[in-house]
Amino acid sequence: MKLQPDQLDVQSILGYGPGWIGLGSKGVAEKIEHSIVIGSRGEKFDWACSRFEDLTEEHFSRLVATRPELVIFGSGTRLRFPPPAFLRSLMVARIGVETMDTIAACRTYNILAGEGRIVLAALLMETAGDPVK
Repeated sequence: MKLQPDQLDVQSILGYGPGWIGLGSKGVAEKIEHSIVIGSRGEKFDWACSRFEDLTEEHFSRLVATRPELVIFGSGTRLRFPPPAFLRSLMVARIGVETMDTIAACRTYNILAGEGRIVLAALLMETAGDPVK
């Protein structure tokens, strides 16, 4: 599906499909096929996990340093909630967390970033061949 954000002066998700997103910023588009964290202030870094079962508390605690208002966690091809202990560092820092499947997280990120919110999207990318438990 192709998405067209209203505001292109923030890093936006331009499209998505099974196991990929199209990321755009300032006229440059890039296809991403691995788990990644992106932010409305231009943050972009690899998120070293390819399966929900590989996530740890450290994956989420790394997000605190960027000081977002909200983290949107895209849990892959279906909705899965991380254990509350994994989110403890975000809660202590008073950073909101919303969990949804990765496709919904892409749409939600674009809306919030377009509104000028300080938001991160932590997106778990799974390919069509990945086993779903």
